[in-house]
Amino acid sequence: MGSSKSEIIYKLSNKYNLPAKVIKEIISSQFKFTAMIMSSGNFDTIRLPYLGKFTVNPNRVKHITKRANAKFNKIRIKKI
Repeated sequence: MGSSKSEIIYKLSNKYNLPAKVIKEIISSQFKFTAMIMSSGNFDTIRLPYLGKFTVNPNRVKHITKRANAKFNKIRIKKI
């Protein structure tokens, strides 16, 4: 079974001799950056070392694009 987030932070802080708070900030910033890149939709695959590759289903991208365009058109119609 996999390790919990706190166990991973503890192991990394011991391995690199850094405070757990610093490790937690590093992990959080990496996932925030990944989420930002994924939400932009301008990528093929994101690889996080030791965690794997992350991709967005092309059908999901089409759905999100349609939804965004529909919202944009509603806003544009209301302003006219």
